This record gives sequence, C-alpha cells and structure tokens, in this order.
Amino acid sequence: MKIYSFAKESGKSITAFNSNFIMSRIVQTEQAAHIGCMHLPENGVIGYHQAVVPQLLLIIEGEGYVRGEAAEYVPVQAWDAVFWEKDEWHETRTDSGLTAIVIESETLNPEAFMKMQQGRPL
Repeated sequence: MKIYSFAKESGKSITAFNSNFIMSRIVQTEQAAHIGCMHLPENGVIGYHQAVVPQLLLIIEGEGYVRGEAAEYVPVQAWDAVFWEKDEWHETRTDSGLTAIVIESETLNPEAFMKMQQGRPL
C-alpha cells in the first residue's frame, strides 16, 4: 500500500487559454479504466479483499482508515490517494463517513504524477 497526495498544494497553476486554476494530476492509463464513486456512511466498510487489478482510492471528503496486508490501519483524509497493487489484500473503514473516487486499471502508475507522502506509516 502506498499513500499519495492530490491536494491543491501538490498541483500546478494553469494559465493557458486565460485560465486561472490549479491542476493536481492523478493518473493516466494506457488501457481501459473503471472509475467509480464510493459513498461510505457512518461506520461504513469496504471489506477486506484482494484487488482484482491495481486500484487507486482518492479520498475527496471525510476521513477513515485503510490497511493493506498488514493488520495495522493507517488514517486517511480528504486529498489522500491510496494505491494497492493487483492481488494486494486491503480494506477501508470510516467512523464518520467518507466519499472516494476509485480508479481501477491494469496500467495504473500514480508515481508518474503524484508524490508519495513522507512520514506516513504504511
């Protein structure tokens, strides 16, 4: 499991075409990708299972806990991006609720666009 950030501070200012915004790049795929939005209620759980393909979970609201194959949970919050490799066991939980975008594809490489968070236990 790896945790990245797609917060505003990790983005780049875009001014082309008279634009004025920050773009935090996340990922580019070379093969088909499945993209969905998960809405976990209070005490919600995405149960412990193996990733069928590489999976990137982008927390956009709320907070919770994730784990990989180790039994230790790591806290996550909005603007964290959690990456699991194919076949990696993982789980996501929340006490207060959480909304996340999930991207699944055989060719995910988040390191190409996002920096891994330093000082975070994995």
